[in-house]
Amino acid sequence: MLRLSNLGFLVLTAIQFILGMLGNGFIGWVNGSSWFKSKRISLHDFIITNLAVSRIVLLWILLIDGVLLVVSPKLHDEGIIMQIIDVFWTFTNHLSVWLTTCVSVFYCLKVASFSHPMFLWLKWRVSRVVVWMLLSTLLLSCCSAISLIREFKIYSVLGGIDRTGNMTELFRRKEKEYKLIHVLGTLWDLPPLVASLISYFLLILSLGRHVRQMHQDCGSSRDPSTEAHRRAIRVILSFLFLFLLYYLSFSVLTSSYFLPATKMIAKIGEVITMFYLAGHSYVLILGNSKLKQMFVAMLRCEPGCLKPGSKGSVYP
Repeated sequence: MLRLSNLGFLVLTAIQFILGMLGNGFIGWVNGSSWFKSKRISLHDFIITNLAVSRIVLLWILLIDGVLLVVSPKLHDEGIIMQIIDVFWTFTNHLSVWLTTCVSVFYCLKVASFSHPMFLWLKWRVSRVVVWMLLSTLLLSCCSAISLIREFKIYSVLGGIDRTGNMTELFRRKEKEYKLIHVLGTLWDLPPLVASLISYFLLILSLGRHVRQMHQDCGSSRDPSTEAHRRAIRVILSFLFLFLLYYLSFSVLTSSYFLPATKMIAKIGEVITMFYLAGHSYVLILGNSKLKQMFVAMLRCEPGCLKPGSKGSVYP
């Protein structure tokens, strides 16, 4: 019989899985249908469509991982099942994180306004910059997954070492090596985190300055343009909050191997991660006028709402 904590974990996992699948599936369906009909797609829509697809895969991985964690902990922790889940999780997670970074860089270069020559050089080449980032994303995601081979080998050696007699020192040495490689593996996520934080900071700084300038020129805080910029700032702050929350959950999941109450920490990390994957999709929908319009129309069951193809701006 399932314990109450395990039952609650499975219920939360199922709810967030459904919400995440609906949100990301909606993004993929709208942009994918528009792409299929018009035979063309904007760079922004291409990025968030691939981001939605990667998150759908991540949600399935987390659902399977969560069920195994509760139903069969031994199968979850040992053997080929764990390695397969780790490889798919590592590749898809890094792909999703880098795609999110591509979105933040794209928004920054498209929306923010600065006179620095380096920023202007990047802004004039925004499409080329983001395309190169997308190609690098695929390469780095593959490299992060391949880097797990060494970690798997050490883990296999640890499982075969007898912890008695002269083998104790060998076990401790291999355990330290395993922990070091495991921690170093988290450094793959440092570059996208730094790039995203810089992009969000520049966006908020530029939009905030623009709002203050318009307030001085118009003398009214209720000006439609000012309100639109303030909504954009709120969307960006929501992006930033969820992104940092995701990194917190990723740190929790990574460190759960070395902390007491490993299973409980892993469950908390998975719940936070799924909350991000679900919540961020709805922020993307509400922050894009085309997606928002179709989403609201679908909720109201308006006729013609299931006909994607209209264009929309990045912000409402």
